[in-house]
Amino acid sequence: MAGARPKLAGPPDPRVGVPDAIVEIARGREVTPVWQNELGGLTFEVGGGESRCFVKWAPARSGLDLDAEATRLTWLAPFTPVPRVLGQGSDATGAWLVTSPVPGESAVSDRWKAQPVAAVTAIGVGLRHLHEVLPVASCPFSWSVEVRTAAATLPSVREPPPVDRLVVCHGDACAPNTIIAGSGHWSGHVDLGSLGVADRWADIAVATWSTQWNYGPGFEATLLDAYGIDPDPARNSYYRRLWDLT
Repeated sequence: MAGARPKLAGPPDPRVGVPDAIVEIARGREVTPVWQNELGGLTFEVGGGESRCFVKWAPARSGLDLDAEATRLTWLAPFTPVPRVLGQGSDATGAWLVTSPVPGESAVSDRWKAQPVAAVTAIGVGLRHLHEVLPVASCPFSWSVEVRTAAATLPSVREPPPVDRLVVCHGDACAPNTIIAGSGHWSGHVDLGSLGVADRWADIAVATWSTQWNYGPGFEATLLDAYGIDPDPARNSYYRRLWDLT
């Protein structure tokens, strides 16, 4: 399955319903749906100017854990640019997480999809920064193979390759989760609910794979060069298979 294209997240139907809780948070400000993940979670942009924020919505029983993301964002904030947690809550219909914007645009905005080399380079540099600055020894979160496979019978991924280098991984290093400033440099990361310590190839394999889905073929080497690492076919294949199965 390592060569298969997994089910992707993406922009939702602009007519998607806005949950009552999001309407209440907006308090009359404009609400624009900007993203939907494969589990049905939605992200809304609310307001503009100094009042602009983003609100994630996790429908009840979706399995999405916004508390986990809030906890990780709070831990991350002193080390690297990520959204600030502005509020959170839940009711019988679902849960929500309100965060500040990160300056810039998603690496898969129309602007950056039209400049794939610049976008992919920014993704690689940003991912390397994340891996370099986050302290492994004091990170309270794990994204290890053991954690990811604990609840499933997956014999094909039970024996991972030796660890190349332990880092604090993003946990979903797909292209849309890097934000790029107008200058073309990465400016932050979003969607960090799975962040934890793991082999850096757990992120790199998925980041390079996502260049195919978002920009087309031919950009994997660009990302590896920007990150500053040589190809590793064995680890690449293993961690893509693990991603696909978990």
